[in-house]
Amino acid sequence: MTDRWDRKTRRYRIGARVLFCLALCGCAGVGAWGQTEASKNVPSQQKFSLFVAQGSRALQQGNNAAAESAFRQALSGAPRSVEILNDLAISIARQGREDEAIALYERALRIKPGDAITRRNLGVAYFRARRYKNALPLLQSSSRATPTFQSLDLTGIDLFALDRYAESAVYLERASRLQPQDIPTLDILGKAYWRAKNYAGVTQVFNRIMAINPGSPEAHFMLGLAYDTTSREDDAYKEFQAALAADPNYPGVHSSLGLIDWRLHKVPQAKAEFQQELARYPNDPISNYMMGKILRRQNQPGLALPYLQEAIAANPNYTNALLELGQCHIMLNQPMEALKPLKRATEVDPAFAQAHFVLGTALSMLGDTAAAARERKICGQLQARQHARPIQDLAPVH
Repeated sequence: MTDRWDRKTRRYRIGARVLFCLALCGCAGVGAWGQTEASKNVPSQQKFSLFVAQGSRALQQGNNAAAESAFRQALSGAPRSVEILNDLAISIARQGREDEAIALYERALRIKPGDAITRRNLGVAYFRARRYKNALPLLQSSSRATPTFQSLDLTGIDLFALDRYAESAVYLERASRLQPQDIPTLDILGKAYWRAKNYAGVTQVFNRIMAINPGSPEAHFMLGLAYDTTSREDDAYKEFQAALAADPNYPGVHSSLGLIDWRLHKVPQAKAEFQQELARYPNDPISNYMMGKILRRQNQPGLALPYLQEAIAANPNYTNALLELGQCHIMLNQPMEALKPLKRATEVDPAFAQAHFVLGTALSMLGDTAAAARERKICGQLQARQHARPIQDLAPVH
């Protein structure tokens, strides 16, 4: 479940990391690619080589539009060149057109199904498109074949995005051993350990960060999280503010401050913190979820919808956001629209009693009384197993 430990810490560095991975998968030796098809006549081969050289040079210089143009012309002379398809896809991906890049990689794999470079590139493209489940087998395959820091790190981050924290920690730990001074990897490794409830691992990672740079925002942030979980809100607040002082753009700090304000019933202050987070990182699932939750509770479900939809786009398994989205649709008298997120919430977490209860409400509104009764019965059984704990609308829990 995505929760307050799910920071965009990964998000601000993922962009740079993935672009670096794409660069590694790029245009080395590209001038020789596809020459079999292009060598049918000398003029065609000369043009092909010129286009490839132009594209390669533009790609290396970061002129992705020019690279795309050159590689498209080269591809017209060698339409089955896996290498040109890869370079064209890279130039397109760097322009933010992930779906087009994915289609080109898939086309290359139809030509050469086992090509390791294409599979790696496709995994990165899926990841950038937030299609984490599609990315995982390709990234895992790449990290097994070539266990570099980049491949292990990206696989670990992908698993983290899929809420598979114990597995994520295995890859991130291996990556951190290859680059022991890399604090961003240690940062997300510590969060993976925390979510997996491996507190010894968290302590070990915290000590490693402190040994590298005790004044780093990561050190302050992790200490703030530790204070937060022991209800030492004042100390947590100070550490989060220290993290901001060390790096005003450190992701997740404003959302962390907002969550403390929310628990202390300081709703206007919490709302302001979440808005500050979203001003820097508009895809932040935590702040989007909390903004949606606040707006729904303020009887503004229509305004809440886009925030909740963004949170779910960032993490399709975010059960609290799915529940909130369903509740918003019910408030808007849209029970049919409520069914999909509520059913998804119960699929992801079958023990989520409140999701079953609200799903029953939506089914009842649609006249399906038998299905509504079943969902309410499940809710009651779950509550009984949980020692009759009352249904609560909790903020994300870490």
